[in-house]
Amino acid sequence: MRSGKLIWLAGTALAGLAFASPSWAEEARQDGQSDIIVTGSRIQRQGFDAPTPTTVLGAEELRQGDRPSLAQALNDIPQFRPTQTPETTTANATSAASPADLRGLGPVRTLTLLDGHRFTGSADLNSVPQNLVKRVDVVTGGASAAWGSGAVAGVVNLILDDDLTGVKMGMNQGISSRGDGYRYGGDIAWGTKFAGGRGHVMVGGEYLESKGAFDRASRPNLNAGLFQRADGQLVLANDVNLTVLNRGGSILGLTAAPYNLVFNPDGSIGPLPLGSETYGQQTKGGGGQSLYDYMAVSAPYKRTNLFARANYDLTDDLTVWINGSYNRMAANYAFFPETSVSVVMPDNAFLTDTARAQLSAAGVSTPFVLGRILDDVGKDRMLTFGYTRRNLEGAIGLDGKFGNGWSYRAYYDHGELRSTQTLSNQRITANFAKAIDAVLVNGTATCRVNADAATANDDAACVPIDILGNGKITEAGVAYAFGAASQITTTKLDTAGVSLGGQPFSTWAGPVDIALGADFRWEKFVTNSTDALSLAGAFSTLNYAATNGRFDVREFFGEINVPLLDLAETARLEVNGAARYSDYSTSGGIWSWKTGGTLRLMNDLLLRAVYSRDIRSPSISEYYLNRATNISSALDPYNGNAVAQNVVSYTGGDPNLQPEVAHTLTLGGSYSPRFAPGLRLSLDYYHIKIDDVIVTLQTQDVLNLCAAQHPDDALCGGLITRNANGSLASVQRSFRNLAQYRTKGLDMEAAYQVPLGDGRVTLRALATHVMELLIDDGVSVTDRAGIVGGDTAFSTPKWRVTTSAGYDDDRFGADLRLRYVSGGRYTNVTGPNGELPLGNRIASRAYVDLGLRFKVGTFTLFGNINNLFDRDPPRTQYSNPNYDVIGRYFSGGVRLNF
Repeated sequence: MRSGKLIWLAGTALAGLAFASPSWAEEARQDGQSDIIVTGSRIQRQGFDAPTPTTVLGAEELRQGDRPSLAQALNDIPQFRPTQTPETTTANATSAASPADLRGLGPVRTLTLLDGHRFTGSADLNSVPQNLVKRVDVVTGGASAAWGSGAVAGVVNLILDDDLTGVKMGMNQGISSRGDGYRYGGDIAWGTKFAGGRGHVMVGGEYLESKGAFDRASRPNLNAGLFQRADGQLVLANDVNLTVLNRGGSILGLTAAPYNLVFNPDGSIGPLPLGSETYGQQTKGGGGQSLYDYMAVSAPYKRTNLFARANYDLTDDLTVWINGSYNRMAANYAFFPETSVSVVMPDNAFLTDTARAQLSAAGVSTPFVLGRILDDVGKDRMLTFGYTRRNLEGAIGLDGKFGNGWSYRAYYDHGELRSTQTLSNQRITANFAKAIDAVLVNGTATCRVNADAATANDDAACVPIDILGNGKITEAGVAYAFGAASQITTTKLDTAGVSLGGQPFSTWAGPVDIALGADFRWEKFVTNSTDALSLAGAFSTLNYAATNGRFDVREFFGEINVPLLDLAETARLEVNGAARYSDYSTSGGIWSWKTGGTLRLMNDLLLRAVYSRDIRSPSISEYYLNRATNISSALDPYNGNAVAQNVVSYTGGDPNLQPEVAHTLTLGGSYSPRFAPGLRLSLDYYHIKIDDVIVTLQTQDVLNLCAAQHPDDALCGGLITRNANGSLASVQRSFRNLAQYRTKGLDMEAAYQVPLGDGRVTLRALATHVMELLIDDGVSVTDRAGIVGGDTAFSTPKWRVTTSAGYDDDRFGADLRLRYVSGGRYTNVTGPNGELPLGNRIASRAYVDLGLRFKVGTFTLFGNINNLFDRDPPRTQYSNPNYDVIGRYFSGGVRLNF
């Protein structure tokens, strides 16, 4: 079946060499290009030059690569970082979620809007039907003064095709050259005018199912890791496996030192096949396993979207509109196996005479420790994650105009995201410990707690479990010792806003534009239900905790644009300023603002500059996440770095958090020479500094920071408590305003359109150069620009470039795209010898994508090949957001427009 799909899709993609046509989006751009008013500002005058750089992506650009979601299409643009995608969340509770992340500063620092207002689906752009999006405006600079909290790195505004008339529908499918990653889907949209053109209604829907990609072995370099040699030198190598954990059970001493012996499926003992080099708990190659061997390459999911919009002109100057949407994302798949490190007693019921003799011959004394990878638990074998995210949203608003060029808008939006999560096949810690500690009673394996009738800890339900070898855990044992953690939560978002814009007066250089308004927002997070075992902390891997909280904010903003010079066909100078006051129910009032200007020379050259103060308010989870408890050892810097055992650390939200504050400088311009119609060039420099970044630290980091700043730990804000004898008792490490992020770089764009025969040629190049990305996490400062390994948070290539060349006419269309990602260091982590790893360099990658279309009447057949030359991913342990880990991918389908 797989090979049949692969052959069909490969044929569809290659058939495009003869088949192509222009897309709906491109037709829309031809018809209405001059009417586009981008949303880099609250001032919405045609021809206004916003000082903040804005990139406009039409449906033609979004179509390139045939990506399955809007976020994945945006991730091909160099300014974005694919932080969360189906490829980077395969073992994460945010599985398959795809938010936008500008500058790689985290999705929470990019504000995503739908037609200019907030919506609950912004945390996952899977919630927006692609076939209803006309364009995406990307504001690549601080924009909190215009749009509010979160617009630190920029704004992504999804503009719907609210002029759609007729029907468009399509079907598509895709598959990787390895035969996995299969996806299929369909979409339909319909729009029409009514009441003599005064009203318009559109309805759209889509369904897409991705089966996920699970074949790591056929993709080079996806089993890499850092191997530590005996001299302390780290080596980045492929096939790094564990000696202390094994699917049959690795035999360890009581100090966890490996004997390099494992249990066979029949309960006997054999040697662990070692690789080319072994030290401590690792071996390169051999017959061992790594937990990453089990993880998916791309997470599966099912997506359903429905959207409806209607608008009606009550008068020639007043329009009422209403939106409604439904989105559902769901999946259930194997995450990775649990592991257990357990003591096996000498009288264990499942320890055979043969095994005892083999242990004795190998010099292994009992009791011993067993390191086990539990990939044989019931029919699902491993930890299995299931989720359903359902988003319901509705909005209503008014758009109007009056007088000479004045306009106003008012809207209200309500959305509810209900999330259900389950992590099954988890060990119930106490039950598992009792089940594996079995002894023989009259020749029958019996839990030790039940072996003596006088024992106070009898557990009549206890079922003995044999973990000495793979494949022996019975269904009854699974039912007793394993269970499922589950939780249902609801996120509610209510937003309302009013705005007014116009030209109240003029200067000697022309009309002055203003925009005034207010925004109101209410956010609430509710835990509807949590399983009883999680509340009791009974599971070994994940215990869900209830989180409940809310906040609201009232905001008032204004923006002004003042022309200072207007020399016809020579120069036009405008200055722009905006301010917003936000009053939070949690942290109080705070200002954000921007000031800037533009200078247009000879109608060809536009120079722009803007400096802004932007904010990000804490999220509900950062405020109210329920406290979790951990126990570990730590070095006490107030007591000569003496080892303190059983130090309790508390993590959770902090209701006293303050908003993050950023300052952004952008300088640049664009050039559209009259002597070369269709040519557009732009260059912008950006510098962003974010203070009071919200982070949580490790226990040792909290202690070290307190000791560095306060000679007496009593002065460290109550973060440290001690027992009566002076020993460490607990450390608070909840969310804190502690870190600082700084980044600077260049954005470049070149575009050119020229007629050719009956069609036209379009060339476009986008590039981003990150000069630095300094992450001060409160403990150390690291420049992450040029660190490109997938295991480093905020890893960022210094260069990303996307270039494309396309041709379209009435019958044929083709796109050829090149995506370049520079190389760099895998990590900045040093080994015990103080040296960076050997093989730490990752080479640059260039990916070639080919798209082809053919139109016959109302039908368009299309095919696409991404990563045409099957460029291998770099060495990585889990995944890498900076590079393609799927390999060559075929997709194709058919569209119908009428």
